[in-house]
Amino acid sequence: MKTPFDLRLLTTFAAVAEHQSFSRAAKALGVAKGTVSRTITQLEAELGIELVHRTTHHVALSTAGAALYERTRGHLSALQTSVSNLPELEDEPSGLLRIAAAPEFGVLVLPAIISAFSQRFPNVRFDIRLSTDNADLVREGYDLAIRVATGSLKDSALKMRRIARGTTAFYAAPAYIARQGRPKRLLEKRHSWVLHAGIVQLLKLDADGVQYCVDDFFLARDLMREGVGVGLLPTFMARSDLKEGLLEEVSLQEPHVLFGDLVVLYPSSGQTPKKVTAFRDFLVETLKSGTVL
Repeated sequence: MKTPFDLRLLTTFAAVAEHQSFSRAAKALGVAKGTVSRTITQLEAELGIELVHRTTHHVALSTAGAALYERTRGHLSALQTSVSNLPELEDEPSGLLRIAAAPEFGVLVLPAIISAFSQRFPNVRFDIRLSTDNADLVREGYDLAIRVATGSLKDSALKMRRIARGTTAFYAAPAYIARQGRPKRLLEKRHSWVLHAGIVQLLKLDADGVQYCVDDFFLARDLMREGVGVGLLPTFMARSDLKEGLLEEVSLQEPHVLFGDLVVLYPSSGQTPKKVTAFRDFLVETLKSGTVL
């Protein structure tokens, strides 16, 4: 016997069994009466048994039809309930939102954003992974990533939305400035420099002139706080240190290095889930107001 895998056949059969009428089943399903009749005929042909006894004014289930209805109606109802209760079919965003983000942004900026977002959309849960590696969103199952982009998007499997302009500035501890003064140019020899390895590569700097080359902005900031040298940081990382007097901004003759655009990336295939669009739009709204960045 050939097993039917098309749930549409069983759904139509269940409607006929429930209403005992092709016409009433068609009305309940929102299709033509002829479509219902042909669907039942197709199901009978696939099973090789008669499911419905047809008369001019009435239809009745055969013994096999009654048994099939009894065995499948509970499963069909459970399937319909499961589908209708999917989080993304609800009016409000809900479900698990998996996010990948850079550690600096994740530690210093995301907590305030997520706190405010959760007050507005309490049914969204979070799984957040912080890493300097660019996660493969599709392969690793992330809903979105927050990254710094310096160019156009090359991955056609992703959509990108720019949410803020990232900037950097040079900083040093007051103790360092009191001891060494303020440099006027980048890599000025009588000064010690604390730079992220990515910045050294981006600016094609002479690595011999960089006393402290690190691959983590938090470490760079901590070294600057200790007064070991002048360094470059994303401005959002130094904001609280400036207020507390732990760091001072140092103006150089060279223009500030742009940190790139802060972007949110998410898979381009299919319809974007409500939880993703809600969080994306909330990021844009919050960062535009300048409350956390």
